[in-house]
Amino acid sequence: MSDVEIGRAKRARRVYAFDDIAIVPSRRTRNPEDVSVNWAIDAYQFDIPFIAAPMDSVVSPATAIRIGQLGGLGVLDLEGLWTRYDDPEPMLEEIRNLAPEEATRRMQAIYSAPIKPELVTARLAEIRAAGVTVAGALSPQRTQELSKTVIAAGVDIFVIRGTTVSAEHVSKSQEPLNLKKFIYELDVPVIVGGAAGYTPALHLMRTGAAGVLVGFGGGAASTTRKSLGIHAPMATAVADVAGARRDYMDESGGRYVHVIADGGLGTSGDIAKAFSVGADAVMLGSTLARASEAPGGGWHWGAEAHHSELPRGHRVAVGSMAPLEQILFGPSTVADGTMNLVGALRRSMATTGYSDLKEFQRVEVVVAPYSAG
Repeated sequence: MSDVEIGRAKRARRVYAFDDIAIVPSRRTRNPEDVSVNWAIDAYQFDIPFIAAPMDSVVSPATAIRIGQLGGLGVLDLEGLWTRYDDPEPMLEEIRNLAPEEATRRMQAIYSAPIKPELVTARLAEIRAAGVTVAGALSPQRTQELSKTVIAAGVDIFVIRGTTVSAEHVSKSQEPLNLKKFIYELDVPVIVGGAAGYTPALHLMRTGAAGVLVGFGGGAASTTRKSLGIHAPMATAVADVAGARRDYMDESGGRYVHVIADGGLGTSGDIAKAFSVGADAVMLGSTLARASEAPGGGWHWGAEAHHSELPRGHRVAVGSMAPLEQILFGPSTVADGTMNLVGALRRSMATTGYSDLKEFQRVEVVVAPYSAG
């Protein structure tokens, strides 16, 4: 890939967001009902390759259960309101009703309440009792502190999720998490990220992770680009990490690590393009926050929005448009790619002639920047 000259002292690689690329139909087409969108990671099988992001506006124990019943995976934020408050609903209602000018300050105060290990156990037990796959997420900073509680509670899939996660964190003030040792000692598959490029993803794969989350500040509620100047256009990021997956398979003698796009997936078209450049599954935030069951009640925010020292996100209004089942499976009553996400993915695969997700990763794409005008 050719570099672009920024100035005499700096060159940069040209990279692409999902809006910059398009999928190209092939000579073959299929019926959408003949297409498989099944996904499996480790021993766990799913009917749809959609993971609900561990964000309080998206996943509660009840919505994690509902998503599991619909064939996907809901990941509970184990540092969120459900593990800080016996009854988080008053806090959720307050967040929904905050005036914009006071939202960040008040959310910082609400999320300053301590995490209660007994609530971690209780929330995961509630999900397990429903008979769906149990997944919980911690940040790298909290993983060592709470991981034993999480494992003892019977989590099936452990997610370590941060704005960015590296296999080699350097700290002068505390003992950093040794990811390789930590994952090796666990008996459950670990999904870790975000990673924004080839090299960090390859290092995360070498830790033994079952899946790598791809993204950095690409979500609808994130202001990381404004706050830190850091951004990872997702089409290139996913393709780079897919390249790391391919090379790690050769290096490891065939071990396959799943690539999970996490961010920049506002429409069904973005979701289809994520698979076209190499994703095995997608993690969805704002797209599912629009469900009528979503705990955000038409609002969406992530952990970055209430960071105690440097908030890097907003509480954003997304509205409540339909039940979760309709958002996933339709029928859609809008033409903007925000409903019937599974049906749209099936149709994209069928229109280009591919029968399953692994095949669809080989579809032709072109650089064709989108212009609303």
